[in-house]
Amino acid sequence: MQNLRLRVMRDSDLDQVLVLNTAAVPAVNDLSKDELVELLEWCDVALVATNRDGAVIAFLLSLGSGQPYQSENYRWFESRGVRHQYIDRIVVGESARGTGVGRAMYESVFERARERGASEVTAEVNTRPLNARSIAFHEHLGFRQLGEQETKGGQVRVALLTRPVDG
Repeated sequence: MQNLRLRVMRDSDLDQVLVLNTAAVPAVNDLSKDELVELLEWCDVALVATNRDGAVIAFLLSLGSGQPYQSENYRWFESRGVRHQYIDRIVVGESARGTGVGRAMYESVFERARERGASEVTAEVNTRPLNARSIAFHEHLGFRQLGEQETKGGQVRVALLTRPVDG
């Protein structure tokens, strides 16, 4: 993570976060600023990575169990009744890929999950449209697939992933 700084997301980061998020569609869902602000109300982990000039080059949003978030994927994990820490999205810009920033962000999520007493960290990855880079990243970190589901009226198919907090 040479010349990268990991820190808590600030309100002043939101415009840059939205630009990164939009550039990553369809690997992640598009968000309006209002949707992002609402999602941040439920997140207990909201991180950005910045380059030496202070530009946001990666971000991660994660929330614990019991939130009113209506994401189809979050609701699927909630329906299992297992205390979890859900990773809603991670976006790593081109300039930050291969630097270890994604792994560092996930380590922060696992730390938060331990603090909360969660037994697992959960996430989903698109299988249609295919997000092969994210699938490989999650496999490398030890995530395993629990199931699959179609969302967005059948336009998107996701693999539902989990990894034990202490696994």
